[in-house]
Amino acid sequence: MSNSFFKGMLAALVGAALTCGTAMAADTIKIGVPGAHSGELASYGLPTLNAVNLVVADYNAKGGINGKQIEVISFDEGCKAEIATNAATKLISDGVVAIIGHTCSNAGKAAMPLYNNAKVIAISPSITAPAMTMSGENPYFFRTVANDTASAIVGAEYVVNSIKAKKVAVLHDNSEYGKGYAEQAIEHMKKIGSVDIVLFEAITPGAADYSSVIRKVRREGAEVLMWGGYYPEASKLLSNMNSLEVFIPFIGPDGLKDQGFIELAGQDAENVYASGPTDTSANPVSKEYAEKHQAKYGSAPGAFFDNAISATIALLNAIEKAGTTDSAKVIDALHKENIETAVGTIHFDERGDAVGVGMSIYQIQNGQYVEMK
Repeated sequence: MSNSFFKGMLAALVGAALTCGTAMAADTIKIGVPGAHSGELASYGLPTLNAVNLVVADYNAKGGINGKQIEVISFDEGCKAEIATNAATKLISDGVVAIIGHTCSNAGKAAMPLYNNAKVIAISPSITAPAMTMSGENPYFFRTVANDTASAIVGAEYVVNSIKAKKVAVLHDNSEYGKGYAEQAIEHMKKIGSVDIVLFEAITPGAADYSSVIRKVRREGAEVLMWGGYYPEASKLLSNMNSLEVFIPFIGPDGLKDQGFIELAGQDAENVYASGPTDTSANPVSKEYAEKHQAKYGSAPGAFFDNAISATIALLNAIEKAGTTDSAKVIDALHKENIETAVGTIHFDERGDAVGVGMSIYQIQNGQYVEMK
């Protein structure tokens, strides 16, 4: 036989293999999970990836959805907006039908125009920026966590009604998340009480020391320090407060409601207040998946785990009810279907916010988050 025959046969076999591979790929329902999977914010993002894998494993064990197995495709974007757009582009090109993510508001904001254009649904368990739903610009965005407005309101009410502070210093990291929380907390504090904002200032994330701004807090006679931002900076602020003997209550958003904060800040984290999703650990679905996480990963779940379990259950249920991955029909099911999740029975309102989720204030006591009543 001639070489040309062998070459022709080889080309045919390669083509058949590629065709088979494409057919197999098309025979799965692909779910993308972009988020912070490494680096200092991984403790926010990895619990979501773990949650998606656990729920998908259960669905696949029961035969998947409409005869198709579910495939999880992750992308580590480190909560960085410039990488999040790369993540969105890659996941869309990979053929994902929906996203569970992103982890952080800045990343989600950067990526959403791409998902909107591609008609890819994104359900986040942790993006709290109000504008993501309130602006009306993101018809394919949903979330299973209360937004920063709710977080700021419970924080402001705790400062005014429980701490009863009159002079409040407010610092933030100048991010959409941190500054937004800080501004809304100030607005609500002034609405419900006689509060003097003695300091409102942005700090530079990643700085080695914040002693100068803590001296300002002390000089202004603040009775409480409210922080808008994530926990790496909060831990440094607390260290500086203790070294300068500024012993006043410290309160922040759900960016502090993470075991990684306690591990990083150590004793400095003791007695700190943080808002966070209302405790649903007694919920049967929450209990079930906490046990599965412990069995598979050898640890208790982390931040936003229940919200991620809920996002995944809601998405897969909507695909199943719709009988298709067509975005319009899945969105219709998300709005209409009440579904039992780890955060309770939820559905999504016309803007994409989950109806049925709450926000509470926690205090760190003996290294544990205790929900304040």
